[in-house]
Amino acid sequence: MLTKSIATLAAALTGAVFFGGAALAQSADCGAIQQTLKTRQELVAKANAASQSKKKMTPQEACALFGKLQSNGAEGVKWITANKEWCSIPDSFAEGFKADHVKVSGIRTKICTVAAQASKMEAQARAQAAAGGGQGPGGLLGGPGLSGSFKMPQGAL
Repeated sequence: MLTKSIATLAAALTGAVFFGGAALAQSADCGAIQQTLKTRQELVAKANAASQSKKKMTPQEACALFGKLQSNGAEGVKWITANKEWCSIPDSFAEGFKADHVKVSGIRTKICTVAAQASKMEAQARAQAAAGGGQGPGGLLGGPGLSGSFKMPQGAL
């Protein structure tokens, strides 16, 4: 739906060039959103490709991607709000773009919370491993714990 809306808006903004001298001055400002929409389309394509890929994004990578998408959306909402009347942007497009931006913001908050928790847990595991497992020489279950090291017994088996 977002791609269809972007194409419709791009066609409407491009059509403004043919309506005379006043529209030419207007079209320079109205065409400014096209780069933002193109960037947004590329970011959405990356997110879709990652969700369908066998190799999944880490929470940190997803947080960064959705951070860029949210930043792009904030820029787009700001531009649409400032130029909606002048550039004759349809209400349906403006409302859809804003709703999409709110949805992306919510997803980003959730993803970045998970990323922060994962980073915290990884740091705790590294600190615990560096401190000898935190459970004394035997570790939590009598072994080396999360250090990842396991010594093979020496001698004849």
